[in-house]
Amino acid sequence: MKLRDQMPELGHSGKWLNSKPLFKNDLIGNKPVLIYFWSVSCETCKKAMPKVNEMCNAYKDQLRVVTVHMPRSERDQDLSEVRSTAKEHNISHPIIIDNQHRLTNQFKNRYVPGYYLFDTNGKLRHRHSGSGGLQMLQKRINRAVNQTDKN
Repeated sequence: MKLRDQMPELGHSGKWLNSKPLFKNDLIGNKPVLIYFWSVSCETCKKAMPKVNEMCNAYKDQLRVVTVHMPRSERDQDLSEVRSTAKEHNISHPIIIDNQHRLTNQFKNRYVPGYYLFDTNGKLRHRHSGSGGLQMLQKRINRAVNQTDKN
């Protein structure tokens, strides 16, 4: 995805945990949206999860968060492993299980962790993949939240 691209539709992309299926219209409008790609086999993802949770909790009333489990191998498709990892790392946000890579392909996402921040109109405002970059993500979230507060 390129900056300013519209958020793809999410609802029919796979099985959902922690939520009923959410559609684009359920998410955009009054809060920015962070879409976070991760995988059970990604150690970098697991190391980043406490910081991501902390950041998301700090903005819990001002930011919507949806996580996407992107399997990197056939073994990663074990739903019980995804549930266990989500519980272990306190992921309480909606989780899309993207075993068919529908969302992964729509986002043109190739790496985990992957972060996509959309504004209240559903336009992509920031993206980042890989380790590091969480400080920049936090700055972008802060900017998006502050722009929302002014509207």
